Amino acid sequence: MNILPISDRVDGGRQLALLLAGRFDSTPVVLALPRGGVPVAAEIARALKAPLDLLFVRKIGAPFEPELAYAAVVDGSPPQTVVNDDVARWVEVDEHFLVDATRRELDEIARRRAVYVAGRAAEDVRGRHVVLVDDGLATGTTARAAILALRRNAPASITLAVPVAPADTALELGPLVDAIVCLAMPEPFHAIGCHYDDFHQLSDEEVMAALASVQ
Repeated sequence: MNILPISDRVDGGRQLALLLAGRFDSTPVVLALPRGGVPVAAEIARALKAPLDLLFVRKIGAPFEPELAYAAVVDGSPPQTVVNDDVARWVEVDEHFLVDATRRELDEIARRRAVYVAGRAAEDVRGRHVVLVDDGLATGTTARAAILALRRNAPASITLAVPVAPADTALELGPLVDAIVCLAMPEPFHAIGCHYDDFHQLSDEEVMAALASVQ
């Protein structure tokens, strides 16, 4: 089961679905973090016969180091921004950086929402079990923002499901959720994509095809 590398996101979702089967006393809602979490979540939703929806969150990269998560912003009313304190301690930003970056990422969230869900009403998670899915964790900043935003909607429980994650990130996020289901926590942990055979950047068309496969 926990063999690395994972073939691709679909394979990761199928393996996670096996671990999630029978965990819930009622049908959960599966929420994917787009783009990468969508093919993973689609496999889980099909296996659990559960509805699939999206939780829109965007990483805000550090200045001059865009792959390093300085913060993340989650769509909502109002949107919620979570700063990675570990990065903020040694990365200096000017007073306008976070405001401007947040605005740009919210614009991208709005674009993706229009393309992916086209006005469809969001699943109501209040009082329901939620499986929150991404294709992997690195610093955990994006997942942390998603979890904190999701808690505002009072789900019965939150299970974070990812194919691969570093053990220290999983440990930090553990208190924020009811359970973490992860296929592998390799040491040493490299970039998420290093633990997949195929980790290509997904197109909008691939995301929409994965969503349509669960409808």
